[in-house]
Amino acid sequence: MNYILAIESSCDESAAAVLKDGCHLLSNIISTQIEMHRKYGGVVPEVASRAHLLAMRPVIEEAMAEAKISYTDLSAVAVTYGPGLAGSLLVGVNIAKGIAAASHKPLIGINHLEGHIYANWLLEIQPQFPAVCLVISGGHTDLILIKDHGQYIRLGGTIDDAVGEAFDKAARILGLPYPGGPSIQKAAENGQSYFRLPRAWLKDTYNFSFSGLKSAVSRAVEEKQITNAADGAASFQEAVADVLVKKTLHAAQKYGAKNILLAGGVAANLVIRQEFQKQSSVPIFCPPVKLCTDNAASIATAAYQKFRQGQFTDHSLDVCPSLKLV
Repeated sequence: MNYILAIESSCDESAAAVLKDGCHLLSNIISTQIEMHRKYGGVVPEVASRAHLLAMRPVIEEAMAEAKISYTDLSAVAVTYGPGLAGSLLVGVNIAKGIAAASHKPLIGINHLEGHIYANWLLEIQPQFPAVCLVISGGHTDLILIKDHGQYIRLGGTIDDAVGEAFDKAARILGLPYPGGPSIQKAAENGQSYFRLPRAWLKDTYNFSFSGLKSAVSRAVEEKQITNAADGAASFQEAVADVLVKKTLHAAQKYGAKNILLAGGVAANLVIRQEFQKQSSVPIFCPPVKLCTDNAASIATAAYQKFRQGQFTDHSLDVCPSLKLV
């Protein structure tokens, strides 16, 4: 048996989880700062890092208690070291290094994006390779071809705003509260997508662009073409889903993907999930909503693959806020 303690603090969630033998999740504790940042309309880095300092120790203790193991039982300690907010990452990395050193356990540094991808390996049925993964979150929009564990080819990504960032900006324009993703989905339930917003197809690429869509929403509101937040939300959501689904399906067909994986906070959006299921001819994998947003369970699952291959990290590990997956 092996037990991996994972720690995640890349943005505004303090999280810890314990995973047994790569597939049995014994605990998954998350302390969110959403209410703390709501009044600012977005995450304030300095506030986030200070909140991590207060929350992380109780979160880790709760995760270990729920797993009913001691630090001596651990096989390894895993931690997100990038990408993310520098101050937030530093809290998690330094605590993980301390636990690993004190308990004489190996350390495993994990890319936050890889963690999002590996949330799909916590499902009852696991994906097959090759797979195409769409990573969509507040800071990232990437289309990745996965040939095997740890073998990634980036097919494309956003050239401006990440899709989650676009949701937040559109919500602000429509007078909806932060965070924008849940607010737009909720408002859209009572609206109609009657207003045709533009799609940036960026022909012959797997890249995305959402800044023009955001500007189009702003103009439509200013010119009173969109007068109802619910209708604006529905129109915006439909435009985003249209581009994400069609580009991903095209990539899956071109590269012979056996599965399509969705990952990241925006993968929690119900309309996007439904459109993938409706239009795809290959199986769609998408984690439950709780595992789409930042969490340590997915970090532990990604770490398990590195643990199996003996890919450990030196204790000189430092944070890398702009870390790339490929």
